Amino acid sequence: MGGRQAMAERPGGTCLATLPTGRKIVIPPGGCTGWHFHRVRLDAVVLAGTLTRVLHDRTVVVHPPGSTFVEPAGIHHIHLGHNLGTEPVVLHVTPARPVGTPFAIATPAPPGVTPAVCGQHAP
Repeated sequence: MGGRQAMAERPGGTCLATLPTGRKIVIPPGGCTGWHFHRVRLDAVVLAGTLTRVLHDRTVVVHPPGSTFVEPAGIHHIHLGHNLGTEPVVLHVTPARPVGTPFAIATPAPPGVTPAVCGQHAP
C-alpha cells in the first residue's frame, strides 16, 4: 500500500502512530458491498475480520486482518467485497478524491459472474 503511516506529535516530543485521514467501512457478517468501482485509487487496511473480494476478471482475493490492498481507479476495475466470516470486517480506506466526488460508483456485474459469487448482487 502506498504512502506512510501518519505520526502525531504528543506533548513532550514523543510521537504516536495514527491512521491517515480516510474512511472507516464496516461490513457485517454475510454483508456484501455490491459491484462498484472507484474514480480514484483507493488504499485499504483490513483492521478486523476477513474480507473476500471478487475482481472484474472473477479473481477471488482473501484479505485477513492486518493486510493491505490497493483498488485501482476506473471502470475496468469493477469489484465487490463481502464478509463470509462471523465477525464484522472493518476497513480503513484512504481515497485521494476531490471534494464532492462520489466514493464509489455502482455498476452491473461483469459478464460471466454466477449467483454463487454473491447471491444478492448477481446478474
